[in-house]
Amino acid sequence: MAKKSSIEKNNRRRKMTKQFAARRAKLKAIVSNKELPMEDRFAATLKLAELPRNSSRVRIHNRCDLTGRPHAFYRKHRLSRIAIRDLGNKGLIPGLVKSSW
Repeated sequence: MAKKSSIEKNNRRRKMTKQFAARRAKLKAIVSNKELPMEDRFAATLKLAELPRNSSRVRIHNRCDLTGRPHAFYRKHRLSRIAIRDLGNKGLIPGLVKSSW
């Protein structure tokens, strides 16, 4: 089980990303538009830099929904390999069958 503080920090980042998504997208569109004057684009870059760092989507780390484990994460199920194995053995993931030979 991951530390509670790490899980909560990641949840705060997810929340902040949603909160600033529209503002961030608008500023990025201005920065990438080559038809606008350089001064406007530079001002948009400065405003983008003033936004909180944790509002960037890149800062979110994929973690298992059950355990909070940051490694061996399967995006399709939003679980770690260990959680998938446990739930698969119990038959709780549809279509997942434990193979043996």
